[in-house]
Amino acid sequence: MSKYDGTAPVAVTVDLVIFTLRESALQVLLIERGKPPFMGGLALPGGFVRDHEDLRGAALRELGEETGVDGAKLHLEQLRTFGTPGRDPRVRTFTVAYLALGPDLPAPVAGTDAAHARWMPVAQALSPSVELAFDHQAILREGLDRARGKLEYTTVAAAFCQEPFTLADLRHVYEVVWDLDLDPSNFRRKVLKADDFVVPTGAFRAPEVGRPAELYRRGRTELLYPPMVRPA
Repeated sequence: MSKYDGTAPVAVTVDLVIFTLRESALQVLLIERGKPPFMGGLALPGGFVRDHEDLRGAALRELGEETGVDGAKLHLEQLRTFGTPGRDPRVRTFTVAYLALGPDLPAPVAGTDAAHARWMPVAQALSPSVELAFDHQAILREGLDRARGKLEYTTVAAAFCQEPFTLADLRHVYEVVWDLDLDPSNFRRKVLKADDFVVPTGAFRAPEVGRPAELYRRGRTELLYPPMVRPA
């Protein structure tokens, strides 16, 4: 087995799985590539890490270029590193994928190597009719699995809600991300039982029909106890 001698070309990139809730659906940000390889194909936003950047800095820059949103205002976490040989036909590339979550993010702004950018329902992006560039379908699937799992043991679901929000708003997040219906009474009991998950604001939202709904904001805790176990 030969040792690395510093002569083989290797590149590092970041790719972003950016989720938001739009039109009552979990949607992911995709770009139409304006340059080879895969020119004209759909891909996750991302790019090469610049010499002066660390990984998170590159992810924040790409997030700003592709959405016009300050990443410091979103939930942003490292997902995993992908480095299968041949994943990028240009050069041996390792990409560090990031997961970003935000409430009702605006229409995206295409970045430097993107012809267009748009939101697409995740179910459509993962369907056989859509082919993503590189290994981005696998990255997207892993991002979805991570988001679904984190809703069980963290308070990240509130990152999808504009504050203040109702418990119905929060339940809608769980239902859309998990792709299932939840019992309203049971959900309310679990949320209010969890330590510092949500905090009442003292205000109410008057619906068109029915009683006013109490408004909440996100609590300070990040881990959800007891956890919100996903129904089988």
